[in-house]
Amino acid sequence: MKYKCIVVAKRGPPENLQIVERDLRDPSSREVRVKVLACGVCGPDVQTRYGLSPFAPKPPYDAGSSMVGTVDAVGSAVRHAAPGDHVAAYPAFGGYSEYVYLPESRLIFVPSDLDPVPAAPLVLNYLTAYQVMHRRAKVTTGGKALIVGASGGCGTAFLDLGRLAGLKMYGLASASKSSTLTQFGAIPIDYRKQDFVEVIRDAEPDGLDYIFDGMGGDYLKRAFPLLRRGGVLVEYANPLSFGGILRSLGWVLVLSLLPNGRRVKGYGAGMSLFYRKPFLEDWATLFRLLQEGKIRPVISGQFPLLEAARANALLESGQVVGNLVLVTGDQGRG
Repeated sequence: MKYKCIVVAKRGPPENLQIVERDLRDPSSREVRVKVLACGVCGPDVQTRYGLSPFAPKPPYDAGSSMVGTVDAVGSAVRHAAPGDHVAAYPAFGGYSEYVYLPESRLIFVPSDLDPVPAAPLVLNYLTAYQVMHRRAKVTTGGKALIVGASGGCGTAFLDLGRLAGLKMYGLASASKSSTLTQFGAIPIDYRKQDFVEVIRDAEPDGLDYIFDGMGGDYLKRAFPLLRRGGVLVEYANPLSFGGILRSLGWVLVLSLLPNGRRVKGYGAGMSLFYRKPFLEDWATLFRLLQEGKIRPVISGQFPLLEAARANALLESGQVVGNLVLVTGDQGRG
């Protein structure tokens, strides 16, 4: 039996995503074979394909940073997973596939009654927003927050979770996407026509409690002075290179040492590869919130897995609000 997966053949545009057919094998003793149902199409997938990541693998490599599916088969030494279990994973690479092989330790268990399509964005985009807010910034009800990059997959996750946390939110987005921000109770700022620094200073003269920055670059330096004393900015943007990591760390260190009572913190979901406990706790919380109807991921489109290149091209266009999801079989089209 064969299965299909998506491979990055070489660096560059979405056309470099190729469909590859492989033999379906039995899992090794400690492996779990998962039948993939849905995959999130995320910014890191695009950045890595262009080599804009300090940890980008050399092509060819299997594409896709996250997935949701069901356990199809288990190895002889697997103890906690069984065929039929609903699971997710953040493998960083290899999620765009009809089947994936994973160590049992990499599995995230998912309630069996969840639709895999809205569940898919929780694996990376919602996890990032949740941990930035609750583990790094430690938000409290009534806090005032600015979301830099508020209309994409992570941005709408911040809006959704910020609404749930009782934050007063401002969000940077183009005017065409402002209606999504207002649906979550946020105040939109058109970054193309408005100076967000002036807008925030006029609206919040005492300063903000939190800034969540997924864009990086000059936004870090421009946004930081908008914090009140005791406020915190969390930088979660991809540094794009090892040089970018050093520059980001330098700015975090310099700004955090200034005697003004404001703080800068960094965040990266890649730590889930090394320190699982808080990540598993937070994934469980997010799946429970989805199950209870307390969060509602924005899904702009879903595409068959084999149309991954088309979905990636749409994401790169900058026109997407919220999330795109790949599904196996022909469960839907964007």
